[in-house]
Amino acid sequence: MSNTEKKLDVICLGAAVVDIPLRPVSRDIFDIESYPVDRIAMSVGGDAMNEATIISRLGFKTGIIACIGDDAAGQFILRSCEKDNIDVEGIKIDPTIDTSMNIGLVTDDGERTFVTNRNGSLWKENIEHVDFEKMKQAKILSLASIFNCPLLDGKTLVKIFKEAKAAGMTITADMIKPRLGETLDDIREALSYVDYFFPNFDEACLMTGETEESKVADKLFECGVKNVIMKIGKRGCYIRNAAGAMIVPACKGVTAIDTIGAGDNFASGFISALLQGKDIRDCGIYANCTAAISVQYVGATTGVRNKEMVEEMLEKYKKDYIL
Repeated sequence: MSNTEKKLDVICLGAAVVDIPLRPVSRDIFDIESYPVDRIAMSVGGDAMNEATIISRLGFKTGIIACIGDDAAGQFILRSCEKDNIDVEGIKIDPTIDTSMNIGLVTDDGERTFVTNRNGSLWKENIEHVDFEKMKQAKILSLASIFNCPLLDGKTLVKIFKEAKAAGMTITADMIKPRLGETLDDIREALSYVDYFFPNFDEACLMTGETEESKVADKLFECGVKNVIMKIGKRGCYIRNAAGAMIVPACKGVTAIDTIGAGDNFASGFISALLQGKDIRDCGIYANCTAAISVQYVGATTGVRNKEMVEEMLEKYKKDYIL
């Protein structure tokens, strides 16, 4: 199937979960019999779910590959996908597991901790849940986060990525810090298939053992990644590929309220810009603009509601940097 015949622009592989953030809570919560907070409400989360939601809102045909349980939380995820026009044929409903739910406890000053289910769908998702025929219907495979679903380990990712490449797909991947002590060697072969890799600087330092931006990016590039797109926080992103290295500065004048999901929004913006045919520097700018909107709202998918918001931020960016 050629790219012109593909049904989907992107398919996001990874976690689809339900988040229940509680804010504000104090550290003495257990000393109070009935503890009132401002709001208790379910919201969708998980790296693949966040990416699929944002990319769809930015105007592209998006699908998701994940596993959920046959339960109320799983139904909530499916309804959210329907609302945001996300193709759910790649979601496997497994009646033997519970859909992962995260309870987030957030203090007044922004400190947070999560209560998670070690036996939920995020921890149980494996290659048996991956619909390869559905995956091949997309132009781009986004592995939403290496290490997030522990059973999608390095060897498993190699199998998945080989299938994707055989179908002519572009592969993008983000990552989180290892959950089970995995090392760079555990994912080295998998990384050799990745066209665009989106680690943040702290994660990349941990993986490579380096602390200088250039050395960190070089070490990842040496694994065979075609383009290392390293998020460097308030400074923007550091891009390393065969042509060399560059820094794409972040948006100016942005006050961050909530950084959860900023990385997912960055990846979503970058992938959306790739689909628009932008060059790599402009993809970095588009990604920075998408992430900048995200951090000004509470919640990973609350900020970016449509393509026009990113275009508006992009115009401001061009004026700020006289592009």
